[in-house]
Amino acid sequence: MSTIEFNHLLATNHQYLKGFAYNFTRNPDDADDLLQDTCLKALRYKHLFADGTNFNGWLYTIMRNIFLNSCKKQQLVRNYIASETNKSTDWRSMSANNVYSQFDQKEIDSAIDSLKEDMRVPFRMMHEGYQYDEVASHLNIPTGTVKSRIFNARNKLAQALKDFN
Repeated sequence: MSTIEFNHLLATNHQYLKGFAYNFTRNPDDADDLLQDTCLKALRYKHLFADGTNFNGWLYTIMRNIFLNSCKKQQLVRNYIASETNKSTDWRSMSANNVYSQFDQKEIDSAIDSLKEDMRVPFRMMHEGYQYDEVASHLNIPTGTVKSRIFNARNKLAQALKDFN
């Protein structure tokens, strides 16, 4: 199938896909985003489309997979945030009183501030909710380097705060 034929098929199935996208998301803006992601992925992998295959089914499968992966990612983020919230709540509830909790927070902040800047900045950004790739892009360093620096920062903080209860 030529590129022109492929693009024509994609364009003629746009409304068909938009309906499915809305059924998945139940939100017009999210449906448009899902449709755009599906079209981009279809264009990127058009060489994998086999002639004689149901084109609508192929596009629907791409869309469904993108949607499911997005849902899984959102669930992981919600679970992480919930666990982090529970951790901070648990630690604050363990403090005998507010004076101790303020002292503990100062100790934690001091330990973070004592990290070298190349570890402290990615660690703080990650703690603020940035993804690895966003931190890497912001700092103009590879994603692997970001992961390594955050891992090392966590280890140094664990060592510095080992007596922290």
